[in-house]
Amino acid sequence: MKSAIFLCLLSIGLCNAAAPGIVFQGTNGKHIVLVSGDDEYRSEEALPQLAKILATHHGFKCTVLFAIDPTTGAIAPDLHDNIPGLEALDAADLLILFTRFRDLPDAQMKHIVDYVESGRPIVALRTATHAFEIKTSPTYRRWTWNSTEWDGGFGRQVLGETWISHHGQHGKQSTRGVIAEGQGKHPILRGIEDGDIWGPTDVYKVRLPLPGDSQPLVLGQVLDGLQPTDKPAAGAQNQPMMPVAWIKSYKGARTFTTTMGASQDLQNEAMRRLIVNASYWAIGWESRIPARAKVDLVGEYQPIPFAFGGFRKGVKPSAYQ
Repeated sequence: MKSAIFLCLLSIGLCNAAAPGIVFQGTNGKHIVLVSGDDEYRSEEALPQLAKILATHHGFKCTVLFAIDPTTGAIAPDLHDNIPGLEALDAADLLILFTRFRDLPDAQMKHIVDYVESGRPIVALRTATHAFEIKTSPTYRRWTWNSTEWDGGFGRQVLGETWISHHGQHGKQSTRGVIAEGQGKHPILRGIEDGDIWGPTDVYKVRLPLPGDSQPLVLGQVLDGLQPTDKPAAGAQNQPMMPVAWIKSYKGARTFTTTMGASQDLQNEAMRRLIVNASYWAIGWESRIPARAKVDLVGEYQPIPFAFGGFRKGVKPSAYQ
């Protein structure tokens, strides 16, 4: 019995089904906290799989947090004001953020703000450009996606862009990743060839040029359909192409942002490799990025199609262990 308990703790870090998140123990000394909470793109499915890859193949300790219904303990992506467990950020080495329009209470939001302002790195996925919509408290209102006090809020100021609009046709056009000119040898793109990256999500619009020291790494070629073999859309959608992955710094810390990364996007091997490589780079371990990072899926992974209200009801964090 004692050995069974030990193995449980070693492999997942948490055996308590009532815990706010899940933990996968690591061996390399670095702790990544992955924060989910969006209504549409199934971050609650994407981030546990990403954590399994980072822990199993690369030795990172990974804590995954979720939007939780406090009355049931179930994951509730449509509940915008509760992501318990954010105190894990206080000692984290990397934040991977995939939230959308969260209106968190001050006590939770403070852990995110303190992390960001401390000058520690961030990897941001899809809707993290519009991660927050603070309505209930003025304390962190400037972090809101459409802030005029702090132009564009967290998205624009920290990551390089906030929500603007869909550039591709949502649900009708997909995205092929084209490596930006001169960036083919960047460590984040190690093991990724031009055109390898593909996802069924559409391209987001950004304002060009991106601000500050932002550097586009991957451009999003809009495809006329939802298959990787579909042809590029003709006309203005690809003239010019929008960046879909870029790097920037904030208070001396490295940030990586991709407007891809939905749960279905992670079925693409190159997309997974992009995020794993970016995690190494963000913490300053670019010299350790393998020539072709191992990003095999861990366990069963069958994400449901992205849709508002489409999340699996009644699922608790322990289901993703």
